[in-house]
Amino acid sequence: MMYYPNIRRDSWLPEVFNDLFNSDFMPKANATAPAINVLEDDKEYKVELAAPGMKKEDFDVNINHEGNLVIKMESKHEKKEEDKKARYLRREFSYSKFEQTLLLPEDVDKEKIAASVADGVLTIDLPKIVKEEVKVARQITVG
Repeated sequence: MMYYPNIRRDSWLPEVFNDLFNSDFMPKANATAPAINVLEDDKEYKVELAAPGMKKEDFDVNINHEGNLVIKMESKHEKKEEDKKARYLRREFSYSKFEQTLLLPEDVDKEKIAASVADGVLTIDLPKIVKEEVKVARQITVG
């Protein structure tokens, strides 16, 4: 066996494991959180969360006891394939879970928050409280 001092002896291991575990049969688990955008205009804040392949049933959006916005996303997919010749059942599970708590600004009208899912994006509308201007003009009676 030849020894090469500049090459780590076990350098092949990560590559072999990557090839073995990152395949169509066993996709690599994604440990990253989905991207979140927060937009603001004069009337509202808007939170957008990337959620490709998710349905509205996969989300739980609520205001917690501290008045913060809590976004939970959980998806379980099960794919079954049966091989008639070998008479076995193969199952492949895909599971993803995400939870994020956002502190809401003071001017959010918490009673009018709405959420929707379209084209792989969860959108949460956070309307701002409409402050009515108090009219200072009035008639003063001279006494």
